[in-house]
Amino acid sequence: MDDVGSERYRSGADKRPRLEDVAARVGLSTASVSLVLRGVPGPSERTRQRVLKAAADLGYQADRTASLLASRRTRLLGVMVDIHSPFHAELVEHLHAAAEEVGYDLVLSTQTRTRDEHTAVETLLAFRSEALILLGPTAPADTLAALDRKAPVIAVGRRIADAELDVVRTADDDGVSQTVDHLVGLGHRAIVYVDGGKGVIATDRRRGYRTAMRRHGLGAHIRILHGDNTEAAGERAARHLLDSGKLPTAVVAFNDQCAIGVLAALSRADIAVPGEVSVAGYDDDTLSRLSCFDLTTVSQNAREQARQSVAAAVERLDQGRTEPREVVLPPRLVVRGSTAGPA
Repeated sequence: MDDVGSERYRSGADKRPRLEDVAARVGLSTASVSLVLRGVPGPSERTRQRVLKAAADLGYQADRTASLLASRRTRLLGVMVDIHSPFHAELVEHLHAAAEEVGYDLVLSTQTRTRDEHTAVETLLAFRSEALILLGPTAPADTLAALDRKAPVIAVGRRIADAELDVVRTADDDGVSQTVDHLVGLGHRAIVYVDGGKGVIATDRRRGYRTAMRRHGLGAHIRILHGDNTEAAGERAARHLLDSGKLPTAVVAFNDQCAIGVLAALSRADIAVPGEVSVAGYDDDTLSRLSCFDLTTVSQNAREQARQSVAAAVERLDQGRTEPREVVLPPRLVVRGSTAGPA
């Protein structure tokens, strides 16, 4: 096609470019061009580059709606996300990248203080999501298994005993255990844990704290304060410690948000961190990396969790896998400036 023809496409004087036009430009069949534009493996890298350049030069845009209607598929992965969680936000970013690599897109449905998990999931199904990637679901295992019979379910971040669905998670108990090992190695003995409330994730992390303290012969020093996954819970726990007059030398919090609440309350009370009290969290979310917090924490490897979650969905949808699968990733302690030896 000459420059005048290309310009007519750009100006809208003719109808928009079709798949056949791209195929004619590169001298390939429409089937080969379609493979490239859908990201399907097979064509060589040289062919891929030629097709993508021709499509860009012509201003070609795939009619995704028509294609999906013809195949009776949406190629949408539904993701349930807690709107208040920085870690979930990071997971979603990686999920988008992983989904795009295999020709899928995401539909997001949020949990809020007034919008529960059931409503979020029903919205994803209403948008014809082909598989559901649920971040930190709290529904009973049998409820999730029943949902899996409607659409493949990938539960992310939560252990499910005898799971009848796919699970991608890190070993939460091991992550907290690594944190306690680190603090004991620095010389701490009075190590307090701020709990995450109800649920399997909180249970596993709490167990990791108890197990590690006993392993180090510190069972008599076990001290667990009520909390949840919010900054406010961390502040309440820290104020309780301050009011009791029995400050520990170290605090381990259920997650980074809770740990940041602890840091805020200690700062207002002019308690130096880590000079007087060391503080550690869990998740390695974006806030923990800010220099103002510089928080020692546990990485759950959000990128790999996202990659494994999308891979599990594709195996169920495109490859016909029916047996449930659990992927347990090793957590990794990230030591920053909020922990040091006791004074």
